[in-house]
Amino acid sequence: MNDQTIEFQAKIYVFDLNNCAREFGFKSEEHWVIQAVNKEEKSVLEMRYFPTISAKVLPDMLAEMLASVKFKLSQQLAGAEKKLDAAFILQQQLRFLIAYNPARPTR
Repeated sequence: MNDQTIEFQAKIYVFDLNNCAREFGFKSEEHWVIQAVNKEEKSVLEMRYFPTISAKVLPDMLAEMLASVKFKLSQQLAGAEKKLDAAFILQQQLRFLIAYNPARPTR
């Protein structure tokens, strides 16, 4: 996957987020929280919040994809996200980007 492909995939992901937000009637003050997570964390977030949008990303592209998606959503990278590197991603087995709205827990 090259830089152009990462940008394209980020664009598609953001498109999906915007469609989902419209479909579920997000208000202007509601926002997506985007995180890089492992399989277990993804499952927990999917049980805790609805809707969620996730994408499986190659470990060596995860940090760049996260940064690109957050940039497209006009969000800042958190302190820990700025320090994501290949070793940490592999150690923590981070494989997914997941988006959820903390104001919309499952019932």
